[in-house]
Amino acid sequence: MALLEIKQLVKNYDGEVTVEVLRGIDLKIQKGEFVAIMGPSGSGKTTLLNCVATLDQPTSGSIVLEGENPHQYNKNRLADFRRTKLGFVFQNYNLLAPLTVIENIVLPLTLDREK
Repeated sequence: MALLEIKQLVKNYDGEVTVEVLRGIDLKIQKGEFVAIMGPSGSGKTTLLNCVATLDQPTSGSIVLEGENPHQYNKNRLADFRRTKLGFVFQNYNLLAPLTVIENIVLPLTLDREK
């Protein structure tokens, strides 16, 4: 079984004009593989990763991580999934303004300890 399997992933952004960003993406990543997502600016790399990380909802298709579709989780299970199963390094800083740098770093560890 693949660690990550994406089938026919489509992501559209609706507005005055619908923009199709991802069109039928298929991807399988096995445990232990190292994968780089590369492409020019505007090619959909961030959208793909945001869909995989459940930060964005796909228009259609499926994303299966470790045999499960995290887009079907309730909000508590989704928060746990994001905290324990994902590692994300953002291009721009995503810190909580009221917290110090150290508090921002320690926050996920604190939340995990409360379980």
